[in-house]
Amino acid sequence: MAMYAVYAFVTGLIFGIGLIISEMYSPAKVQGFLDVAGKWDPSLLVVMGGAVAVGIVAFAIAGRRKTTLIGTPMHMPTARDIDLRLILGSVVFGIGWGLAGFCPGPAVVALGTGHVKAFLFVVAMIAGMGIFELIERRRAGAKPDVAARTHDTPERHRAHATHKPRGSHAKGRG
Repeated sequence: MAMYAVYAFVTGLIFGIGLIISEMYSPAKVQGFLDVAGKWDPSLLVVMGGAVAVGIVAFAIAGRRKTTLIGTPMHMPTARDIDLRLILGSVVFGIGWGLAGFCPGPAVVALGTGHVKAFLFVVAMIAGMGIFELIERRRAGAKPDVAARTHDTPERHRAHATHKPRGSHAKGRG
């Protein structure tokens, strides 16, 4: 478990450094990117393109493995559905990103800069996550099997968990 914490720390550190170098922690930079009708700043498109390219390679490699580099089971996404929940979540996320200029990772990085707006955003984000969790628990109250699935994994993604350990499904893909 100690190695897991070390790898998580190193991964988060690399991610945070990348956000600082690309200036994605800056609401002005992000809002400049989102202002396609005004003075559009396309520089974050390069950051996103780089992230997608690295992700494609990483998922291709991970798709062939049964365990992670530290020996824990490989969890690959299996959900492929585009449903109302995904669409509404995306819209709400986009509205928040556009209004505040933060998304969760960069907001946490911006906390380190002493940015008051980042502090307020993170507090509101945590409150929103707490409210969502309470709603999900109430919804799952009528379905004990859903509640058990929600809280039996370290990820605790959402009430209808969509990740399976590598090798637990046909052909290794979802």
